[in-house]
Amino acid sequence: MKKMLFLITALCLISIPVLAKNLSKMPAHIPGEIIIKLKNDQNKSLFNKDNVFGNIVREMNLLSGDYLLMKKTNKLSLSQVLLELNENPAVEYAEPNYVYHAIQNKLTIHDVLSTKYNQITRRLTNDPKFSQLWGLSNDGSNEPQANGGNSSPAGKAGADINAFKAWGITKGDARIKIAVIDTGVDYNHSDLKNNIWTNEAELNGKAGVDDDGNGYVDDIHGYDFANKDGDPMDGNGHGTHCSGTIAAEHNNGVGVAGVMAHAQIVGVKFLTDEGSGSTADAISAIDYATKIGVDVMSNSWGGGGFSQALEDAIKRANQAGIIFTAAAGNSASNNDRTPQYPANYNVENVISVAAHNYNDQLASFSCYGATTVHVAAPGRNILSTVPNNGYDVYSGTSMATPHVTGVVGLYLARYGKQDPATLRENLMKSSVYGAAYGRTTIAGGRVDAYNFLAGIETTRPAKPDPNSWISQTVDIFESTHPYADSSNLSKKYKIAGAKFIRAVIRKFDIEENYDGLNVIDKTGATIQRVDGKGNDFVTEYVDGDTIELRFESDTSVHEWGFVVEEVQYIK
Repeated sequence: MKKMLFLITALCLISIPVLAKNLSKMPAHIPGEIIIKLKNDQNKSLFNKDNVFGNIVREMNLLSGDYLLMKKTNKLSLSQVLLELNENPAVEYAEPNYVYHAIQNKLTIHDVLSTKYNQITRRLTNDPKFSQLWGLSNDGSNEPQANGGNSSPAGKAGADINAFKAWGITKGDARIKIAVIDTGVDYNHSDLKNNIWTNEAELNGKAGVDDDGNGYVDDIHGYDFANKDGDPMDGNGHGTHCSGTIAAEHNNGVGVAGVMAHAQIVGVKFLTDEGSGSTADAISAIDYATKIGVDVMSNSWGGGGFSQALEDAIKRANQAGIIFTAAAGNSASNNDRTPQYPANYNVENVISVAAHNYNDQLASFSCYGATTVHVAAPGRNILSTVPNNGYDVYSGTSMATPHVTGVVGLYLARYGKQDPATLRENLMKSSVYGAAYGRTTIAGGRVDAYNFLAGIETTRPAKPDPNSWISQTVDIFESTHPYADSSNLSKKYKIAGAKFIRAVIRKFDIEENYDGLNVIDKTGATIQRVDGKGNDFVTEYVDGDTIELRFESDTSVHEWGFVVEEVQYIK
């Protein structure tokens, strides 16, 4: 049975001193472990002379400076030690060693695939499972069939990354080096082995020797920072699945095909076979990928709180011109309000990715953010490679992220090294607008590889004049107070002739991240999810004359609820 990968929801952005004072609110971390960044003009001996807090477990000489990993040994609380360390003149900052996890949907869908689709063959590829890759080519009926009834009865043809048309421009380049920072990669997989990076100096050198002098021994296909050795073999499956979406080989007569037919996948493992890892190993992994000169880093993981050390590592990658794609998260929450890391770091090379389904809707589990999540990409029921020459169907923003990684790889293959901020802007401008993404991502759209490669900027609908809204009292829509478990309530409001319409929620108290009042347009697209607490809250607008409000709750906590008695419209 495949090990389950658990979702970790990143907590609020708070400064190091606040973390130290509020240990009870601190995100998941390795007990007693602290990452210490030394000041550039201070040395380890000066710090060690004054250190009475614990033992140095590891020294890390990274591109962004010298770090120490310390294990607390005294009786002081972690919060007290953090306060003391941050006042030390030799220390730039000290923070907990946070825990991160692979981001995959809570339900792992196993490879119980319908023979119906195995019999279909596309003319452009002889990969037998290609017809099930709706993320590359969505015909409205080719989502993988799997156990649990998770497949939709029908999709929206064309809601994909537009791979076929993009491949008319380029299918990639073996010189493009992509670090999959994850649980490792099965570099022997028949669909991946010809697109795996090989460090020739280490391959042809002596075992146990750092033949290329890069500081890492026997890193033939990458490095394993979880186990501190040169073998990034994947014992989990998550990293291999991401790798297949990026660059599974084309036309080799087996399995699937990646967004790129040609690339070099570097296995950079920092998550264990159980799917978890630490800040110390994450920053080491990013530093390694920067040192060996990758072009893109693909990051389908998250957790912890704000980490200055992690942000510094990403900034170093940005300075080297390396793109950093990151999964937005799977908690269906608003990243503008509840940050997810590393996706929420405000660095120019970070591309935060939401997941959409094959109905051209934001996936129900996907995090979103009108000011923090850049684009959407296919992420529900995605078929790809898993270890031991296997194939499986996973869902999550983890699956959306490698689609974007591959698209960026195609762009770099066509145009060469690009300024990260400019590349990200062009990616967003070329995305295909959809109501489901209009107020849930910065771009307002899903990734389109052809538009991106061809330099096509897509249009967006006109926005309403903020001074033209007209209020109208309507039939009341409210829950019971408190609302019931397993609620499923809905109401539609229609204003004939309206071009835009929105609702006013007079009061709401809804369990955050679990229950929600959804704002839905006339096409059935979810435009916004409202939870938490508030009064006189104006929802996002929808295009057209009809708005639907749909309230759903789970079977646990039930708060006061909500009441709506007013809408606003523009004709």
